[in-house]
Amino acid sequence: MKVLVTGGAGFIGRWVVKKLLQDQHEVWVLDNLSNGRVENLNEFFANCQALHLNIGDIRKIGILDSIFKNDFDLCFHLAASINVQDSIDDPENVFENDTIGTFNVLEKCREYKVKMIFMSTCMVYDAAYYAHGITEEHATKPASPYAGSKIAAENIVMSYYYAYNLPVVIVRPFNTYGPFQKSGGEGGVVAVFIKNKLEGKKIVIFGNGTQTRDLLYAEDCASFVVAAGYSNQVNGQIINAGLGQDVSINVLADLIVRDKKRIQHAPHIHPQSEIQKLLCNYDKAKKLLNWEPKISLEKGLRITESWLIEEYLKHGNQ
Repeated sequence: MKVLVTGGAGFIGRWVVKKLLQDQHEVWVLDNLSNGRVENLNEFFANCQALHLNIGDIRKIGILDSIFKNDFDLCFHLAASINVQDSIDDPENVFENDTIGTFNVLEKCREYKVKMIFMSTCMVYDAAYYAHGITEEHATKPASPYAGSKIAAENIVMSYYYAYNLPVVIVRPFNTYGPFQKSGGEGGVVAVFIKNKLEGKKIVIFGNGTQTRDLLYAEDCASFVVAAGYSNQVNGQIINAGLGQDVSINVLADLIVRDKKRIQHAPHIHPQSEIQKLLCNYDKAKKLLNWEPKISLEKGLRITESWLIEEYLKHGNQ
């Protein structure tokens, strides 16, 4: 097939691209490189004629007009602003990227009759207060402009399924981590903690650290997202993916550094948007997509740390 991946040079995007190339599809990436990096795709360019990188912004209609002329079979829409604190500081930019940008891509999918897989987030949910975790029917809560923009985008995406019979799927992966995730302030908690460990710095936990996350390894996330694209059975559906177990940030820090003296707490930078307990119930994905995660948290942490060590050896402390 011919496949478009918006945000394909980003962290999760590059894993989705890898899976699609492994499955012998021709892949176009559209990315403005605000979060993504060309380097994330370098390994694919060496021996691959099936990957095409286009630098551009989903807010620019002309760019979308041009790229959609390639007559795609699928569009994996991952391009977005992803930082909760950034959304609090600059909600307009996040709304333009995550809601209006999604509308722009959706309109092109409608025009060219292309199935869209929309990357949402577990951050749209309210906290899980029961043992079996968050299902797709669980209450949503727009506790940040990021979550609000994603919920708004979900609604417009779903409206195209009902109004125009456009095949769409909304995927809500839980907290994804792994190689190629940024380890700066905008990176995920796992990458940031491991980076600080390697640099001999303190691991700083914002808040009391009892908040939990369901951590999904990147390759598992990509296999889920791609499976949702391949299956017509999930058109018009919202589907979760996660490990199915949560871990507190305190325990996560201890797993990574194994030295409580190197762990410290600091005031939370956005306590009003914190979700205290995130635990995924992925029964629907297992039933409809025959998907379940393969990489345990412990194994995923080892792989991620090994990758970061290799990056330090190659590039130094950048």
